[in-house]
Amino acid sequence: MLSRKWIAAAALGSLLLAGQAMAQDKKVVAVSIPAADHGWTAGVVYHAQQAAKEINAAFPGVEVVVKTSPSAAEQVSALEDLSASRKLDALVILPYSSEELTQPVKAIKGAGTFITVVDRGLTDSSIQDLYLAGDNIAVGSNTAKFMIDKLGGKGDLVVLRGIPTVIDDERIKGFEDTIKGTGLKVLDIQYAHWNSDEAFKLMQDYLAKYPHIDAVWANDDDMLLGVLEAVKQSGRTDIKLALGGNGMKDIVKKVIDGDAMTPVETPYPPSMIKTAIYMTVANLIGQAPVRGTVKLDAPLITQANAKEYYFPDSPF
Repeated sequence: MLSRKWIAAAALGSLLLAGQAMAQDKKVVAVSIPAADHGWTAGVVYHAQQAAKEINAAFPGVEVVVKTSPSAAEQVSALEDLSASRKLDALVILPYSSEELTQPVKAIKGAGTFITVVDRGLTDSSIQDLYLAGDNIAVGSNTAKFMIDKLGGKGDLVVLRGIPTVIDDERIKGFEDTIKGTGLKVLDIQYAHWNSDEAFKLMQDYLAKYPHIDAVWANDDDMLLGVLEAVKQSGRTDIKLALGGNGMKDIVKKVIDGDAMTPVETPYPPSMIKTAIYMTVANLIGQAPVRGTVKLDAPLITQANAKEYYFPDSPF
């Protein structure tokens, strides 16, 4: 696995080699992403805008244009407008939905545009010149490994799922495969749709239904916030661990502060969009040809390394 830090550093190094020596017309990199409809996508927007600001200031021969869309249909329209108004040298896209965006992106690729896809892959992977995503199986597996160690290999758990997607399926698979054969028992597992309010209500149900719970895994930090509030209001003292995933700054801050119930975190960083943008620009101007698939690792965030993952100015 290549670390996010190493990839970003390599991409930045290639860009610096390109320097300011670009007298030709500007290379246009369009970035198409969902609008900030929850915490993680708000983080995506923040890091995309930061990357555009930094690159546009440092490299006069490149223009990065960021467009957000609140729906798949509006993302399709935004792509049509972008490609009609100017030649796109590269497109970095986090699709709102894979199926609806595949054909529009294929049409743009047909015009000679370099295509970078982030997180949610297209249904036709041949369209993608570069694909960058996090490791969802590792998010689940590394969380489970910590729970096994911390609980001494046995305990009663409840789990909160997100929404029915490949991302959620992979996280659950990583978690369930890792606890298989141990003394950890999942009492209940239900969807809370990556929503804090739904997670709060579901956790209340779990607390009413099960008189003893050793640990909770909410596979997304928005849900974890709801879980923690429900546990707090219940006054229950049996719950030793409540863990999430994604790298929300509020949860990373808990890790930094040595929170007993949430002592670790697993990253699925929205800053991956920034890594993808830098790699795409390096491919265009930095004499660093990039093709293929990059999967970012999901190491445990602990008190020892948490500051590397803490972005206090980010909305997520």
